[in-house]
Amino acid sequence: MVHRDEEGKKKLSARLRRIEGQIRGIEKMILTDRECIDIVRQINSAGSALHSVWAEVVSEHLRHCIKDALKRGDEKLIDELAEHLKKVR
Repeated sequence: MVHRDEEGKKKLSARLRRIEGQIRGIEKMILTDRECIDIVRQINSAGSALHSVWAEVVSEHLRHCIKDALKRGDEKLIDELAEHLKKVR
């Protein structure tokens, strides 16, 4: 169950659109033969921004979805999140 309000959705959507713009910018940098280190910096920046969105969604999941599941005695979501976190690098 998702507990994201409209304002939260708008903020995450805006962040993702900025990341999308960063990715398009990286592609343009590659196509126009920009310096490798500049491209690497932009890739790192986009990755950090995407990680920030990931952290926000995981935080919401913990505060709402998992909290609600635990109140019902359901630990399945904890297991799902634990499996996901094992794959995060």
